[in-house]
Order: sequence, then structure tokens, then C-alpha cells
Amino acid sequence: MTTMNETATSEAEREIEKLMALHPKGFDLSLERITRLLDILGNPHRKLPPVIHVAGTNGKGSFTAFCRALLEAGGYATHVHTSPHLVNWHERYRIGVRGGRSQPVDDALFADALRRIAAANNGQMITVFEILTAATFLLFSEQPADVVVLEVGLGGRFDATNVIPDPAVSVVMPIALDHQAYLGDRVELIAAEKAGIMKRGRPVVIGHQEFEAAREVLVSTAERLGCPMTVYGQDFSAHEEFGRLIYQDEFGLNDLPLPRLPGRHQYANAAAAIRAVKAAGFAVTEAMMEKAMATVEWPARLQKLTEGKLLEYAPEGAEIWLDGGHNPAGGEVIAEAMAAFEERQSRPLYLITGMINTKDPVGYFRAFADIAEHVFTVRIRGSESGFDPVALAHYAFDAGLVAEPAGSAAEALQEITRRQLPGGAPPRILIGGSLYFAGNVLADNGTPPA
Repeated sequence: MTTMNETATSEAEREIEKLMALHPKGFDLSLERITRLLDILGNPHRKLPPVIHVAGTNGKGSFTAFCRALLEAGGYATHVHTSPHLVNWHERYRIGVRGGRSQPVDDALFADALRRIAAANNGQMITVFEILTAATFLLFSEQPADVVVLEVGLGGRFDATNVIPDPAVSVVMPIALDHQAYLGDRVELIAAEKAGIMKRGRPVVIGHQEFEAAREVLVSTAERLGCPMTVYGQDFSAHEEFGRLIYQDEFGLNDLPLPRLPGRHQYANAAAAIRAVKAAGFAVTEAMMEKAMATVEWPARLQKLTEGKLLEYAPEGAEIWLDGGHNPAGGEVIAEAMAAFEERQSRPLYLITGMINTKDPVGYFRAFADIAEHVFTVRIRGSESGFDPVALAHYAFDAGLVAEPAGSAAEALQEITRRQLPGGAPPRILIGGSLYFAGNVLADNGTPPA
């Protein structure tokens, strides 16, 4: 089996590079092209195991990770589709293993699927994302599994994944402002796009919603479509009590370990996953829930870096966190987690940030205005859409932070080390602002997701 540590020279990577030379890289929200292509391929999206389909602005990735951990704790072979990837394209397609842990798709298998899809498309107009989504359906229909966890790429209604005719359950995680150019500039408009994954009569789970206007749109859409519906805070919930996670729904109460993923926001994400797996028709035991809380993993979501090349540049004893959150709502969640860490152990907080220029950097940075000591801004490698570090530093300044550009994450860590005072508390360092930047960091660190 081909390993995925060398993606730059992998067979599938070369196929994707060919596709990118022929087709647009961005999003063109429509279902016509993907539907045509899937029809030529024999409609693999209609030959899948039960599908848990998830949309949302924030929390999709963590929800997916909890679902996977929960289902695998029950021995179910679980195919998982996520996007974007951090280091390797293969991360987007995890192939389920009955009684074991799903694995990133084998390179030869992936490359073969891409070649077959390109041949079926025969040069017709399509985006690379639509071809990659077709690969999801082809791979997952041809490899046996018990369940598919399918993450939306962008929006919902016109996302290429939304050709699924009858999901076992549709899930909408927290809605916030993001991708306004595609989805609208009000949370109600964004919620309406995300609600587009709901299918008539099929179960719906609505995760925690900060904005009442978004919640109302989601609930009214589910009601209009006659979907059996459960809503966070109304039909199920989770909270911390005496260092334990208390989960409750109409089936009863469960006293569980706190999730391995740090941050209070993960309680609601875990709860949504538990409720969704139940709604999809799978038996969920307390033993499964306990194991899932202890084993769940999701790289670049408040991931503590404890090994790797970059740590050599950091001050001795520094605490380094990596998170791909990139919009104002994500910034608030991460800042809340940093503030909670500060309550337990006081350390100066430094940010090392790279961002895509479709985001709201001032809104993101504002969440850290009262807690961060200094910001270093870095260019995202391999992206044409990244903010220039000088411009990004100005945005941080506009949000009330002291900031300066740096040539790389390693250079920023070296500068933090130079500023370390003798006898001073080792710093807490948050590297983030973009999943693409987080991917750069994991690659530089030599610790890509497995």
C-alpha cells in the first residue's frame, strides 16, 4: 500500500495537478455539472451506506471527528469525507475499517478513481472541487462500509455533496458570517443556504445556534419539509459538571468523561454527534460514548503541539497550540479557550497568524484584543488568496493588537524566543487563522495528520 507522507510525488497528486491545469479551482455553486458526471459514472451517490450529511459555518470538522470516534467505538466501518485537507489531499477521504480505525485513502486507489472520473467527464466544464466530490462518491460506493459521514464543502443547497437523495440524517452545526460573497451577508441568508441539505421527511439535527434568527430559519425549514427534528438546547444538550460531561436527550442522561478535544464549545459538538448517530438509526451505548470522548482526534482544532521540528525554535517550556479557526465566531471560541487556559496557568499569549483574504481579519483579531501580548503575521505558502503579512499586521493593529510581519512560523517562534525574559513565565503561543496555514505548519513541523 502506498503511504501518504510523500504527497508531492504521489500518483494521485499528479492526477490532481493535471485536473487543476484544465479546470477552475474555485467554487461555482450549481448541481448540474456534478449530477451529469455522476450519471455517466453510474450514480455512485445512490449506492452508499447510510449517510450523515453535515453543514454549518463552525464545528463541522469537530462534529465529524466525534461521529467517527463514536461509530468506530461501536465497531462500525465509517467512511469520512472532510474538506479542506491540511497536508495531504488523501485526508479528505477516510476509508472505513470494520472493527478498526478508518484510514486515509490508498494512493493508487485514489489515483485510479481520479483517472476514471476525468475520462467520464471527457473535458466538459466542471470545477476541480466537483471532480473531487465525485471521487468521494465513487470511492465510498466501491469500498464496503456501514456508514458515511459527509461534510459539506461550502454552503449547502448548491454544494456538490448535496446530490444525496435520502440522508440518514441531515445536521446543521453553528451558523455565523462566513463566505458572504457566496452565501449572503446576514445569518438568516446563510442559514437558508445551509438548510438546503435537509430532505423532505428525513431526520434533522440542529446543533447549537448562537443566533436566534439562524435557528428560526433552520427550524421552520425542517417543519416545512416534514422532517423529524431535534434541536440543541431544546431536545438534547450537554454541559460540564464536576469535571464530567453530562449529555441528555429524550432517551435519558449520560455521565461521560470530558472530550479529549479542548474547549467548552466541544461539549455542544459532541452532543450533536451523539444525537445525530442515534437519529441515523445506530444503537449508541454509554460505553461507545465514553470511548469516543477519550479517543476523538481532530488535527488543527486546538491541537497542542508536543513534538516536531518547529518546537526547536520556541522558548523552552512554551505551550504551543494550533487551530484553523478563521472567522470572527471561530476567533471568539478560540479566545475563550485561551482565556480558560490563562485562568488555570498564567502565561503571556502570542499569536502567529496567516489568513485567507476572503475572511474578516479585524473581526477575528478583535476576539484576542484583551488577552494577546503580540501578533506575528505570516504568508500562507502555496495559496494565491493569502493576506500579505504587512496588510494582515495592519488589520491586527486596527483590532487593538500590537503586530508585525514575519517570514515564517519558525521565524516568529525564534523572535518570541529572543523576547523571552530570564525567569519569565514560558509563553503560550497560538498558531492559526486558517486551515491552510495550519496545514503549512503541520507540514513544516513534520507531523501531518495520520
